[in-house]
Amino acid sequence: MLKQFKSFFRIITQKPYIPDRQKAHALITTILNRRSCRAFSGEDINDEDFNLILEAGRYAPSTANLQTWSFITFTSDEWKENFDRSIPFNGARAIVICADTYRNKQLLTEFSRTPFVSNTLAVFNAGIAAMNMNITAECLGIRSIMLSDTGMTGLLDFSYLREHLLLPQGVIPITTLVLGRSNETSSIAPPRLSRDSVVMKNSYRACPREELEEWFDRMKVGFKLLYPFSDLSSKIAYYQGKMETAEGELVHLFKKEKEND
Repeated sequence: MLKQFKSFFRIITQKPYIPDRQKAHALITTILNRRSCRAFSGEDINDEDFNLILEAGRYAPSTANLQTWSFITFTSDEWKENFDRSIPFNGARAIVICADTYRNKQLLTEFSRTPFVSNTLAVFNAGIAAMNMNITAECLGIRSIMLSDTGMTGLLDFSYLREHLLLPQGVIPITTLVLGRSNETSSIAPPRLSRDSVVMKNSYRACPREELEEWFDRMKVGFKLLYPFSDLSSKIAYYQGKMETAEGELVHLFKKEKEND
């Protein structure tokens, strides 16, 4: 019980470090205080704001300026028509962010010889674009969440999305960015590993096991706060099953690309 209390206390008291002279910097505080939203009001987002968010994705940096991403957009009505259910968490708009090697291969056939590297870089680039859009939304006062599974919205539901979105070979749905308005306010972030665990000078340094165990204990407590009728172990088992299925589908796809070269 004492161990759980300590984990809970660390969760509610953890805060990002912002130097005093930077606390008035709006963008820095937006980035460090951003939290995923799971309760939108349903209020719509105007087209001007939505298009600006998409423009932030379009102008994200990418490897060799290859821009290996595609953004498939939905209003709440369009999502319901396509998927026969509402956008998760009552969001107003959604963007399915895809890693896209299909488009460039129409012109740059050299990249077809390296499907694993090309797809890895495409996922990296798409992730940068996704974060650009996420932060831009927050700057506009629009809340968001990036989903990989909830409502069959990301990489773990690769085959389902490939069918429903008519994705050609070489286009992989990575995540869905759900956007909307919300009165939900939360300054509590999921448990973070310490700076010493993830920032290394000159060479790699393994994180001590006791710190990993302490972090995972906080993860379990934090999960219980969000989902009191479930537990983290069950969720991990659920994800493991879905990840194994997606793994098989992606390996098959990459091998097929290699064979077609």
